[in-house]
Amino acid sequence: MPPTEEIECTNADCFLDMWENHYTYDVPEDHSVADMSCPVCEGTDCLERIEL
Repeated sequence: MPPTEEIECTNADCFLDMWENHYTYDVPEDHSVADMSCPVCEGTDCLERIEL
């Protein structure tokens, strides 16, 4: 099953607190949260993976 991860936006000015990211089977092995941006504030350095 493809991985799923929860990601948090820590930008105090952004109203999005977290979202769930669902991957496909063909996601590159070296893909990480650092490759993404927040869908609301478009920040890149404010994203953190939530460890469950």
